[in-house]
Amino acid sequence: MSAAGSVHRTVEAVWRMESAKIIGALARVLRDVGLAEELAQDALVAALEQWPADGVPDNPGAWLMTAARRRAIDVIRRKALHERKAGELTFEIETQLQDAAPDTTALVEAAFDDRIGDDLLRLMFISCHPVLSREARAALTLRLLGGLTTDEIARAFLVPEPTVAQRIVRAKRTLAEARVPFEVPAPAELGARLASVLEVIYLIFNEGYAATAGSDWTRPALCEEALRLGRILAELAHDEAEVHGLVALMEIQASRMRARVGPQGEPILLLEQDRARWDRLLIGRGLAALERAQALGAAQGGLGVYAMQAAIAACHARARSAADTDWPRIAALYDALAQIAPSPIVELNRAVALSMAFGPAAGLEIVDRLLAEPQLREYHLLPSVRGDLLQRLGRLDEARAQFERAAELTRNDRERALLRARAEACVTQAQIGCGG
Repeated sequence: MSAAGSVHRTVEAVWRMESAKIIGALARVLRDVGLAEELAQDALVAALEQWPADGVPDNPGAWLMTAARRRAIDVIRRKALHERKAGELTFEIETQLQDAAPDTTALVEAAFDDRIGDDLLRLMFISCHPVLSREARAALTLRLLGGLTTDEIARAFLVPEPTVAQRIVRAKRTLAEARVPFEVPAPAELGARLASVLEVIYLIFNEGYAATAGSDWTRPALCEEALRLGRILAELAHDEAEVHGLVALMEIQASRMRARVGPQGEPILLLEQDRARWDRLLIGRGLAALERAQALGAAQGGLGVYAMQAAIAACHARARSAADTDWPRIAALYDALAQIAPSPIVELNRAVALSMAFGPAAGLEIVDRLLAEPQLREYHLLPSVRGDLLQRLGRLDEARAQFERAAELTRNDRERALLRARAEACVTQAQIGCGG
C-alpha cells in the first residue's frame, strides 16, 4: 500500500472513532445537526488533503475537532452581524479556543472533554427521535454516530444508495422543521425517548444477526456497530435497567455469530451449532450486563422487554449442549414476556419454546391460532415454524408445503436455500417411511 493510501486508511479509522464526538459538540453549539455534520465533513476533507503532505498529527481526533470548531466559528461570525445570540456563542467558543494554534490541540480537548458524554447522549436522542420513521432513524444513527458513509449504509440494508441519501436528508430537514431541541429529554419524556433509541440500536443489530435480504445470512459489521452504540449508551445512561438489558441481549446473541454460519456461508440453526465456537468472553459480558439489568430492574419495577429476552438468551448460553437447554424455564420466561409485551411475534417464539418443553403439539396449537394474524400474513417464519412442528409430528406433506411457502416469502437467499432443503428432506423422509 502506498504512503498516501495508508494515511487515507488512518483518516477513515480516526473518523469512525471521532466523528460522533465532533458532530455532537458542533450540534450543541450550532443547534443544527445538518450543519454540524457538514462542518465535520469539511474537517474530514481537510484531513484527507493535509495529512498525506504534513503527516498524521500526534492527536488526530483533536486535530479534527479543532478544524471543525474553527469552521463553526466562521459560520457563527457570519451570522453574528445580525443575530445577538450567535454573537454570544461566537464569544463563548473563541474564549475556549483563545491562543490555540492549529497544531496546539490540547486546549481544545480540555475545553470540551467534559461535555463529550453529554454530546453523544444528545446526539443519540436526536438521531432516534420518534418524529422520524424507523428507517430514517436507523440511517441517521449509523451516519452520525457510526460514521458510516451513505454507500456503506445502503449496502448494509440492501437498498439503493440514493434511497439512503434521501432518507438522511429528509431526516435532518424534519428535525430542523420540527425544531427538535438538541438535549437530553426531560424526565417525563425520557422513558418514551429512550425506548426509541433502544429500538433503533436493536433494529441495527437484528439486521446484522439475521439479514433481511441478500446473499449473506449475517452481517457481522452491523452487529458490531450496534454493540458499540449499546455499550456507549450503557456508560452514558448507567442507571437505566433496559439499556443494560439490551446490551446483555446483544452480547449473548453476538457470541453465537461464528457458529451461525458454515464454511460456505450456509446458515446453521441454533440447535445444530457447535457451541465450542461460541464466544465465551461475550457470553461473560452479557451475563454481567444481565445481572446489572436485573439489579436495577428490581428497584425499578421488574424486568423490561430487553432484559427478559436477555434472560431467555442466557438460558441458551448456559447450556453446554442443545440437550441441556432448560426449555421449561424458557417457556416460562416467554409467558412472562407475553404479559408485559404481548405481540404475535412473541407468541410465535413462545410456541417454539412450548414445543421444545412439552412437545410439538403444544406449540402447533398456538401457531395455528396465529394463522389469522394480519401482522404475520407475509412473515416467513410463521410457515417455517409451522413446518418444523408438522415435521416433528410426522405430517410430512403438510410440513413440505409450509417450508416451500416460507421459502417463497423470505428475501434472504441463504435462508431460502435452507428452507427448500428442509422441504426436500420432508419428501425424502416420506419416501423412506413408505419404503420407497
